Amino acid sequence: MSIALIWILVGVALIISELLLTSVVAVFLGIGAIVTGLLIHWGLVDDLAMQFAIFGIVSLVSLLLARGRIKRWFTGYTADEDETKPNFQRDIGARVTVVKAFNHGAGRVVLNGVQWDAFSEDDLQVGDTAWVVANEGIQLTVQKERIQSKENNKS
Repeated sequence: MSIALIWILVGVALIISELLLTSVVAVFLGIGAIVTGLLIHWGLVDDLAMQFAIFGIVSLVSLLLARGRIKRWFTGYTADEDETKPNFQRDIGARVTVVKAFNHGAGRVVLNGVQWDAFSEDDLQVGDTAWVVANEGIQLTVQKERIQSKENNKS
């Protein structure tokens, strides 16, 4: 197996490994390895030190120039998400479904597909809809009536 083919295979493996990683760095190392392999194949590079120099330079330059643009392709998109609020505050006002009836104020609800322990002063039964009024980290406080937001009160 030629050294050029080894460089190209390593480059392809690095690019494929990016599917398992979230850093969006391996793809640029893969590009550097493929470029190095192609230059060796075309007879433009022979020296081992020059191979590693080209690999490093191409990887670094492509990383610095394109990582920010390409990383956006790998991030998810959530509509109507308020980036200024901490995560626990974003849940306030969210609609939940009761999955375990509230007994002595404690029960379980589903929020965004995840079950949460919850507290409520209201009598809530399985299947009822409730609204989040507070989030204490791992426990929600919910109520039967939807809370009015400040924007709704202005109109």
